[in-house]
Parts: sequence; structure tokens; C-alpha cells
Amino acid sequence: MPTPTKGPRLGGSPAHERLILANLATALFEHRRITTTETKAKRLRPLAERLITFAKRGDLHSRRRVLTVVKDKGVVHALFTEIAPAVAERQGGYTRITKIGPRKGDNAPMAVIELVLEPLSPKQAVVKEATKATEKAAPKKAAKPVEDKPVEDAPVEDAPVEDAPVEDAPVEDAPADKA
Repeated sequence: MPTPTKGPRLGGSPAHERLILANLATALFEHRRITTTETKAKRLRPLAERLITFAKRGDLHSRRRVLTVVKDKGVVHALFTEIAPAVAERQGGYTRITKIGPRKGDNAPMAVIELVLEPLSPKQAVVKEATKATEKAAPKKAAKPVEDKPVEDAPVEDAPVEDAPVEDAPVEDAPADKA
């Protein structure tokens, strides 16, 4: 839950702001996409995502928790039977906010908030896991740079290579520890 903002609320009082956000969430789940101001869209996102998370659970307690915010039983039924199964594989990020131009009347910045109902492709998940693995392995490789030297073909000679005698290096006695 994000921290509440200081200063005036969206509607003037906390109760009015809760009503505005509940109505926006109801409209979002009913129409799957709504156009509103950027501020209202940003305030709606955490509430809508939390309600979708409750809908993914699907039990009676979650349904009753959603019904405290969204008063329309038809919209709650659609949320639990249509939207929640569509986003079942997603770990989060159920909504998308796209900024559009300013409103003509008062020049307020507008945005479209919509539900992300496209199926999550497993290819993207594998790519994300691979990039994370390479990022973890990258610092280890950076510590030990590997130098590649070009391999040159040496001419093969018919003469046998003589083994040179290897002399043993003298072993020095380590001084004993004195206590």
C-alpha cells in the first residue's frame, strides 16, 4: 500500500476520495479501459491491482473484501470469472497507464488506464531469467579477464624434438617458528 499523499485529496475528503477510487475501479473492471486524469490513474493503479490479486485467490473471503470496494455484484462476478483467470500467470503489473494529451477544457493531463489481459508468453520469462543469470555471472568474469591469443600454425619439422634435462631447483629450508 503506498503512503498517502500530503495535502488535499482527490475529492476534498478521504471518504470522497475512497468513493471516487471505488467508482473508477468499478468502471475499469466493467469496461477494461478508462480515460481519466493522470493523478487519478496513478492513485487507482494500486487499488485495482490489489483487487485483482484478491480475485486471483478466488475464495469467499476475497470476494467479500472486493465487495467492500466494488458495490456492483455483476462487475465483481466478471472480475472473478473473466479477469482473474486471464491474468493468472502474471505476478503483477495487471494495469497499464498510457499518457495522452491534455484535456481541451482545462488543460489537465489525461491518461488511459487499462487492464493488461494479454497472455504472458513463456519466451519472455525465459529471456528475463537468462538476462538475470548473465548479470550475476558478469562480475565474476570481469574479475578474471581472459585474453585470447591468435593461434599460429607452426611449420612441422621432420627433426625430432630433444628433451632437455630438467634440473631440480634447490629446496630451501624454512626457519622453524620460535615460541
